[in-house]
Order: sequence, then structure tokens, then C-alpha cells
Amino acid sequence: MKMKTYIARRLGFALFSLIGLSILVFYLARVIPGDPVLMMVPPGTSPKVIEELRHTLGLDKPLYQQYLFWLEDVFRGDLGFSVYTQRSVTNDVLEYLPISLELVVLAALMEIVGSFLLGVLAGMHAYKWPDNLVRIVSYIGISVPAFVWAIIFQLIFALQLSLFPTGGLLDSQYMDIMRARRVTGFTSLDSLIAGRFDAFVNFVWHATLPALALCIGGMAQDARIIRAGMVENKEKEYIAMAKSQGLPQRLVMFKYLLKPSIIPAVTVMGMDIAAMLGNAFLVEKVFMWPGFSQHAIAAMLRSDLNTIVATVIVIGIIFAIVNIITDIMVAYLDPRIRLMEKGE
Repeated sequence: MKMKTYIARRLGFALFSLIGLSILVFYLARVIPGDPVLMMVPPGTSPKVIEELRHTLGLDKPLYQQYLFWLEDVFRGDLGFSVYTQRSVTNDVLEYLPISLELVVLAALMEIVGSFLLGVLAGMHAYKWPDNLVRIVSYIGISVPAFVWAIIFQLIFALQLSLFPTGGLLDSQYMDIMRARRVTGFTSLDSLIAGRFDAFVNFVWHATLPALALCIGGMAQDARIIRAGMVENKEKEYIAMAKSQGLPQRLVMFKYLLKPSIIPAVTVMGMDIAAMLGNAFLVEKVFMWPGFSQHAIAAMLRSDLNTIVATVIVIGIIFAIVNIITDIMVAYLDPRIRLMEKGE
């Protein structure tokens, strides 16, 4: 199967899944207790005004018609009105989502680099002290939740050692400057576009600890998977043949051993990275990171239905995108997967 056909099939599956997700979350948001109209109006509003507002919003129509109207608005870029912020949900997403995505991207980079370094180190020295050390660290990394790491890092590196800030997006002297020069909504990109490399460094300085807390569990898990793959594949016949032909150890390790060993880790890594946005709310809370996850949780606690639906859809879209990228990478690393899709 050609790569273009493989990607097209993955896109079709992703679109089908997103439609199903939208139907499910829209239905659940409408059947949970609470009247969204009553949340929009002040206490004491006359029933006539409430009914007129319900009619204007289309909430007096059958559920399937409400969904079709909502879907039509979504394709126009309108995600509805937020009871929590008293403005468009689309504006909320555009404001808060880039801030969380920057944190997730930094955490993903840390997870990829850290897991490969630790996994390869343990795999190259299997059953020796570096391997044992990595395995112990991995057990600890997997067993401790991300928000606990966030608190530990904040106490040690921010409060005790004063190496990093305790929280926030930027130092106060940069906040007004970056608000005035907002172009893309991504603080890192906007600072570089504005030529403020000092603001970019300050942003990375603030983001390091929350990103590390967010990725450390996935990093430990991926390192164990890479290590296990390398230990298993070391015993394969093609590795023994490569060694018997006198190929250098490093060439055998990185060209013939590492590539098949990282395929399971790439799959798991993709799922970890996709889940980071939904798992970031406690980490964002600890570090006072003004991101999408913390905003979404605050809106959900106030039964803001439009924000609830938008949050699930946004996270679903990110899951779909990351999964497609992961599938492409795995198919590139292992062409047999494309043949299996075709049934050959």
C-alpha cells in the first residue's frame, strides 16, 4: 500500500471517530442535570425572557436538530457562548489553547529525548549497573503522578534552590510587552517575532519545571519499552549475522538494533503526548500556568456546557492528529504494517 493511500485511510478513520465523539459528547452535555439558559440569566429573570432566550438558542428544538445546528456553527468557527467567561468559547480556545500547547510541545520534546537517552543507555548495558539504575529511576517515574512531581520540583528547584520560578507564564516585566505584541497567541513564537529573545528565554525558564513534571511518567515508561525492545532484539539472528560480518558495534547498535526496537515505544509515546493536554490541569494549577486545561476544568465546575463540548472536541482533534502522525512514523519505521493494512 502506498503511503498516500495509508494516510488517506487514517484520515478517514480519524474523521469518522471525531463525528462519533461529537455526537456522544453533545448528547451527554444536554442530558446532564442543569438548565444552561438559567445559568446565562440573572436570578429573578421572567419566564417569558427565559423562554425567548431558549428559543433563540434553539434549545426548544429536538436534540438531533440542536446537534445539526451546533455542527453547522462549528464549521463556521462558532463554538457557542461561555457562561463562565461571558464571551465566545472560540475566543477562549484561541486565547488559552496555545499556552497549553506550548507546554505540551516542550514536554513532548523532553519525553522523546529523555526516553531515548535512558532507553538506549539501559539497552546497551543490559543487566549492568547503568541498566539497573535506569530501571529503578523508571519505576519511580512511572509510580509517582505528574502533579506530585510538580509539587516536588516546585519545592526543591523553585523554593529551596531558587533555580526556577515558582509559577506563571512570564516575569511581570515581560507580560505587558507580550500582550501588546500578540500575533500568533504562542508566547514563544510571538517573542521571537518581536525580536525579544530575552522574553523567549524567560518563557522557557518558566515552562521547564511544569513540562518536566508533565512528561516524566511517560519518559520513564518509554525508556523501559525501548530497553526491553533492545534486549529482545539483541538475540535475533540478523543481529548475530551483522556481528559475525565484523560490523562495528555502534553501527550494529544504532542502525540495525535501535530502529526495530523503538517501534513499540513510538506508538506508546504518541498516546502519551496526545494525552498530555487532558492530563495537564493539575500541573497547570500547581505552577499557576494560565493554560487551556486549567481554564477548561474551571468552566466544567461551573457546568458551562459549550466549553465542556468544545474542550472534548479540541482534545479529540489533537488526539487524532497525534495518532495520525504516530501511525505515519510507525509505518515508515516498519513497512510491514502497510502490507498488513492491504492484506498482503
